[in-house]
Amino acid sequence: MIVLGSTSEVAQAFVEKALQEGEKFERIYLFTSNKETAERFARHIDVKFLQQSQVIELDLMKEIDYNNFENINSNLLFCATGYLGDGTEEGLYDNKNTEKIIDINYSKLVPVMNYFAQKFESRRSGTIIGLSSVAGDRGRQSNFIYGSAKAAFTAYLSGLRNYLFDKKVHVLTIKPGFMATKMTEGLPLNPKLTASPKQAAACIFKAYKKQKNVAYVLPVWAVIMMIIRNIPEFIFKKLKL
Repeated sequence: MIVLGSTSEVAQAFVEKALQEGEKFERIYLFTSNKETAERFARHIDVKFLQQSQVIELDLMKEIDYNNFENINSNLLFCATGYLGDGTEEGLYDNKNTEKIIDINYSKLVPVMNYFAQKFESRRSGTIIGLSSVAGDRGRQSNFIYGSAKAAFTAYLSGLRNYLFDKKVHVLTIKPGFMATKMTEGLPLNPKLTASPKQAAACIFKAYKKQKNVAYVLPVWAVIMMIIRNIPEFIFKKLKL
């Protein structure tokens, strides 16, 4: 398994869920910009599941040497890479904040996804799982920079799914709503609309086994976003969402 964003609690919970369910991997490649944290998780799964793993440094904000990835092969890629950034009024107009949000969630991430997607295509097998966000379903004032990047990533996964379908490679788009993770720590989240990493992992694993195309982590978010998407624009633009 290839894991992009392997320090994500959701990514780690998914890895554990897959191993608990008996999935077999020759090696798990943990890509991260935080090697220390990833190495702790690697030791954990090595001991708990006798699973061979390898931590690989990947910082999307630096130049990437793809030659380092030539010998990495897998039939499952799990991408949990993401960056929420500063959604305050000051943050929205801060160019560095804006660029980092777009780079990590989309523009610097897609070339890495494409690199591995091409490997899957050449073998004509495999599954690619990408964590997008409900924030990408419609732009809202509270996080429209982040939402726009996730909207682009959602569209990318949709196009990739269409492109790889007849190459026997499946692409699954996951749309989490509120998540109780480090990234959202301190935010006032409604507990009824918030999933834990373990809940998310269970949902994602089920969607993966059923080869779904798109899955919301909590079903209630599918209803919420359907309503939000269908609010007429002349009304929507006046709302504080």
